[in-house]
Amino acid sequence: MLLKITFTQQRRVRLAQGLWLMSWLAVMSGAFIFCLGVYLKTELLRRAEVMDNTEIHMVPNILMMVGLVSIGTNWVATRVCQDSLDASRFPRWKLLLMAWFAVAMLLCCLLLAVVVLSYALQGRLEESLKVGLRNGIRFYKDTDVPGRCFQKETIDRLQMEFRCCGNNNFKDWFEVQWVSNRYLDFTSKDVKDRIRSNVDGRYLLDGVPFSCCNPASPRPCLQYHLTDNSAHYSYDYQAEELNLYSRGCRQALTDYYMEMMNSTGPGVLSVILIQMSVLVSLRYLQTAVEGATALEDPEGESVGYLLEKGVKETFEDVKANVLDILKFAQVDPSAAEGSPGAEDAEKPADNTTEKAASPTPSPAS
Repeated sequence: MLLKITFTQQRRVRLAQGLWLMSWLAVMSGAFIFCLGVYLKTELLRRAEVMDNTEIHMVPNILMMVGLVSIGTNWVATRVCQDSLDASRFPRWKLLLMAWFAVAMLLCCLLLAVVVLSYALQGRLEESLKVGLRNGIRFYKDTDVPGRCFQKETIDRLQMEFRCCGNNNFKDWFEVQWVSNRYLDFTSKDVKDRIRSNVDGRYLLDGVPFSCCNPASPRPCLQYHLTDNSAHYSYDYQAEELNLYSRGCRQALTDYYMEMMNSTGPGVLSVILIQMSVLVSLRYLQTAVEGATALEDPEGESVGYLLEKGVKETFEDVKANVLDILKFAQVDPSAAEGSPGAEDAEKPADNTTEKAASPTPSPAS
């Protein structure tokens, strides 16, 4: 037996009581994990218009699923603790506890996977934001196009809320036409010259939307002619720090989401620790109560353990049981194919037997 402990009746009662409290703590932890997943999901959906894919949604989806399952499994653990004090009611949990242990281990593995994915998906998150923000900036002017009517509002609110400008920086706005044609005076020489100077016939500006302006700057916002030093008094485009947000929105959003996910790591690890404590304690309680029942002395001493055999032997037993189940569920193709042939082989034999049994008619004299 691996890590065996001797339990008296009093120690079994105390273990059941302590495990009951810990199981309710695990239920509340499951609710915390579910709420955390809902919060992350809501925050990601709020910025769905500036994301190219939803791979990062895997993290909150797993959290919500694990949270709900954790609530159910740990509630079952509280019922097991109550019935462990009654020798006549505890045996009914014997088969169900094997499935419970498997589910509890799976929950811990999934929570650990969430922690790993929170770091591993950072590159995918950045790429998704890069493509999504690039499309959002390109469609900024399409306020009268169905499906893109609110793109301008989304980008403006995003830049003001996260104090950022453009995808990588404010220069991204120089590469797209962000003013709709409906607001351009095509009789103006300046407008005509700008459109003709561009190969694609777009109206490009060395300017940015108002939402890029930093209100903390002492100078009034300069939105247009940002690269023209002569257009503004006492202004140097190369040397002076502009009164615009210097950080790009992709970096701002990446930092925001990664900080949020990284902050969930300690909480998730704490829940894993609680769940593992419940799992180990319940295993000791199960084996201790079953040992006392086997000795037909519910109030006597019994031994509780984690594994009846060593780790290697237990793994081999589990592997053998799984293989037996798979073999039982699998149809043997040789037997299925052999049965029709056997029937066909029996028919000629029966016919030969019948011919041998039938008398040969004698010739007429």
